[in-house]
Amino acid sequence: MSRTRDQDACPGALQVHQAADGALARVRLPGGMLTAAQLEALAEAAERFGSGTLELTGRGNVQVRGISEPEAVAAAVAAAGLLPSATHERVRNIVASPLSGRAGGLTDVRPWVSRLDNAVQTDPELAGLPGRFWFSLDDGRGDVSSLAADAGLHVGPDGVALLLAGRDTGVRLTPDDCVGALVTVARRFVRVRGNAWRVSELDDPAVLLTDFGLADFAPSAPTGASFPPGRPPVGWIDQSDSHVALGAAVPLGVLTVRQAQFLAAIDAPMVITPWRSLLVCDLDEGVAETALRVLAPLGLVFDESSRWLSVTACVGSPGCAKSRADVRADAAQAVEAGTRNGNVHYVGCERACGRPVVGEVLVATDDGYRPLRP
Repeated sequence: MSRTRDQDACPGALQVHQAADGALARVRLPGGMLTAAQLEALAEAAERFGSGTLELTGRGNVQVRGISEPEAVAAAVAAAGLLPSATHERVRNIVASPLSGRAGGLTDVRPWVSRLDNAVQTDPELAGLPGRFWFSLDDGRGDVSSLAADAGLHVGPDGVALLLAGRDTGVRLTPDDCVGALVTVARRFVRVRGNAWRVSELDDPAVLLTDFGLADFAPSAPTGASFPPGRPPVGWIDQSDSHVALGAAVPLGVLTVRQAQFLAAIDAPMVITPWRSLLVCDLDEGVAETALRVLAPLGLVFDESSRWLSVTACVGSPGCAKSRADVRADAAQAVEAGTRNGNVHYVGCERACGRPVVGEVLVATDDGYRPLRP
């Protein structure tokens, strides 16, 4: 299945999207990695030129909405070191196991993030990747492989598996070959994609495996079925180096400027996860205890049993002109009332923007909500 529209309108920091509430910029964060100074810079840009909030996306990126001066926001993003390539900024979509190298996992994939990001930026051909194309680097715990990214790596006992659309292709790689293999798949996708924006939209994804001498990959297998759904790491997390990471769920992925400023004040490395949550890492226990006492009353959620972990929503009205309802307000009301069980994603129209891989999708109607698929 290929798209009927040739133009890739996926926003970036330079190519913004004109939404109903103003311009929207999306800042790519490979591996979700962010410094305190960079978060502070984004918060300041959102406060001065945007809606006063930061949106965490399902690919571990950050959005600024309601922008009055797009050039000023782009300049702030660049000054913070978050815009290293004007030609490739929209194609730096890389998710990685958020706790990799700190707690659990078979391999620290963080070095692969930087190597892949550099390889993508220095390859002129990969500037032609669609803005929706993304990579996943899973350290063996199965969290980001479950998201069914277009091209991925999954560390296992028999080597590193190459994935397409969340499915194991059967190709096994050595650590030294991993980044090159992903670049090879991405180049091949640029050459054969036609109007397709995602690997799952190709008639035969096996065409991407030609360079690996393998052509029996089964594209008909259900996307992402090999890996159980991942969940955000939430709460107090003991790192392997005796430090602590704090995992915070961000209700509906909307981070206020005030919350961002308090987070930045901790002056610790952070990771934005693809579940619209965040990690504050490498903390001493005393700092972590103080941070918890400050951040929880601000609305960040550190309880892994909270219903906020299972409810998401698109922006809805008034941010989107196509939406039939203020879906964020309705989703928040549903959380408070406890009216839904399981993973639920609320959307304002049939496009179902931002829907996760698993869970029920409820679409707004003139008199309430209905399942997107009967």
